[in-house]
This record gives sequence, structure tokens and C-alpha cells, in this order.
Amino acid sequence: MYNDNNELVDIYIPKKCTATGKVIQPKDHAAVQINIARVDERGVATGQLDTVVFSGKVRQAGDSDDAMNFHCIRKIKVMRDV
Repeated sequence: MYNDNNELVDIYIPKKCTATGKVIQPKDHAAVQINIARVDERGVATGQLDTVVFSGKVRQAGDSDDAMNFHCIRKIKVMRDV
């Protein structure tokens, strides 16, 4: 929700799990958010970030590493097509 000055005033902003697409509950303390920096051809960070969020359920099942690999491969294909 935004106020009259167009500033974000929500206390909790829900996040979606990258692997499952489900909304992560506020009490899921095992959930993680990982920011991956984008780099140029020389390997220098450009200042842009790709955010990956995993719920505690995905991490508990041991699927977060596969989901991370799938996400990165999908991002690389999209960036090559651009």
C-alpha cells in the first residue's frame, strides 16, 4: 500500500517461492532470499540483481540446489535471446 507521497508503507511484503510459485508465509523462518549480481562480459558487477527466494519446505526437501540451477539456466537462456 502506498501513502499520498507515493511511498511504500506496508510492514510485510509477501514473497513467492521461486521453485513452487507459492506465497511464503510470514512465520516461515527457514525461507531464504538470495540476491545474485549480474555481471558483464569482463566479470564486473553491473549493479543489477536477480533475486531467488526459497521456502523452508523446498529447503527441507533438499530441492533448493536443483531449483537454483534450473533458475540460473533459465535466466541465461532468456538473457542470450535478448
